[in-house]
Amino acid sequence: MREFAALFARIDESTKTSVKVAALAAYFQTAPDEDKLWTVALFSGRRPKRTITATKLRVWAAEAAGLPDWLFEESYGIVGDLAETIALILPPPSGQSDEGLTHWINRIKTLSAQDEDTRRTGILAAWDVMPTAERFLFTKLLTGGFRVGVSQKLMTRALAQATGQEEAVLTHKLMGKWTPETTTWTNLIETDDPDADLSRPYPFYLAYGLDGLDELGPPSDWNAERKWDGIRGQFILRGGEHHLWSRGEDLMTDRFPELAQLRDFLPDGTVIDGEILAFADEMPLSFNALQSRIGRKTVPKKLLKEAPVILMAYDLLEHDGHDIRKLAFRTRRNRLKMLVKETPDTAPIRLSASVPFADWDALATEHDRSRELHAEGLMLKRKDSPYLAGRKRGDWWKWKVDPLTVDAVMIYAQAGHGRRANLFTDYTFAVWNGNELTPFTKAYSGLTDAEFREITAWVRKNTLQKFGPVRQVTPHHVFEIAFEGIQASPRHKSGVALRFPRMLRWRKDKPVSEANTLNDLKTMLATYG
Repeated sequence: MREFAALFARIDESTKTSVKVAALAAYFQTAPDEDKLWTVALFSGRRPKRTITATKLRVWAAEAAGLPDWLFEESYGIVGDLAETIALILPPPSGQSDEGLTHWINRIKTLSAQDEDTRRTGILAAWDVMPTAERFLFTKLLTGGFRVGVSQKLMTRALAQATGQEEAVLTHKLMGKWTPETTTWTNLIETDDPDADLSRPYPFYLAYGLDGLDELGPPSDWNAERKWDGIRGQFILRGGEHHLWSRGEDLMTDRFPELAQLRDFLPDGTVIDGEILAFADEMPLSFNALQSRIGRKTVPKKLLKEAPVILMAYDLLEHDGHDIRKLAFRTRRNRLKMLVKETPDTAPIRLSASVPFADWDALATEHDRSRELHAEGLMLKRKDSPYLAGRKRGDWWKWKVDPLTVDAVMIYAQAGHGRRANLFTDYTFAVWNGNELTPFTKAYSGLTDAEFREITAWVRKNTLQKFGPVRQVTPHHVFEIAFEGIQASPRHKSGVALRFPRMLRWRKDKPVSEANTLNDLKTMLATYG
């Protein structure tokens, strides 16, 4: 655990990409294989499940430190992170341990199956042989809340440096449903076996936001499609079985059972990149309709009827068992077009139609129609482009419509996490409902560090009440909130929920009285919901 804690410290203390990659590469060259495997798992989001509730950990840590509950809560409010608070308030360890990361993760998994007294004893014993940095990480793993300031892309770059393999090869190896319990470092990283996991998707190709059309050159070089508002996914048919993966590497096969019939129409050895859309009467439905399907392990017949889905096919990545990502987009699209054409109209698949345009002005006109078609904008793909991995600049662009916006009043503030644990960065916003302010959304991104520091100083001087880590503040500041969509929500007091809300700007020029109203939101709901 000592080596892993040292790695975490080197990564956490620097904002330089080169430093983070170098630290990871050095670790991958020297750490035991089992610890390296768990490190890759943790850095790619494969964390152990929560072993114990945060409430229990707070009580046990306060008791071990000899602190009254109120003092622990005050400390937690200042520090802003539970694991860090626990690591700081516990007394110095009475022993030490040379056990590695894998040992402690296995210990956590063992404790999860024990009764509460055994878990308490085991956790206290672990804390008692760890210095502060290791206690912090151990507690993070206990809560299932481990996060690190390194993207999977940077981790893969470090793996490439440490192993001498190409990044693209390693990126593909790390896709799929593997866990440290189901594979080894050798099998996952060092062995070259393309058939090791027939369900494994390819790394997704991601587009950059478009700055301007002028830099793209001749319109004839480009293909345009609608950017649909659904769930990006890969449909994989290999070995007679199908699998459906989200862009976030979430296996979604069972959530959309109607796509299983595609096995009857598509040839084995097919991988299609597309969008899962709620779809009826040959038109995509709003994301609100698809929302009811997300997160469900099983789907009742009623919901299958109310929110049927299709795969809107964008690209063909594998054909007859061959990886064709290096072929030109126009070639891949022609093959995809033939595959979809051979399926019956009743099959849950459609080819994402090209948007015809003779010049950039005509395309701009099509872009303006996006909202009425329940699209987020347009995708532009160079016709001779290969299918790459990750976000690459030049060949694929997304031209999104401008977000919806509303001016709202900040009424609650909460401290952030990690490097922002000492700043109030998470805010609750309200709009006017008559003479009252009604909360309707939360947001925590969009401002600069300097703005967050300014608001933090203001919050500390203008707190009305405290509710644990949350502070109610004087209604004074107005922010412009941007969002991608709006939907009805009986779970919220306002009756609405926003899709991807964020702070667009701090409206220091606007008084609270001029913030938007709940009726304004309901008008947006009627228009865009």
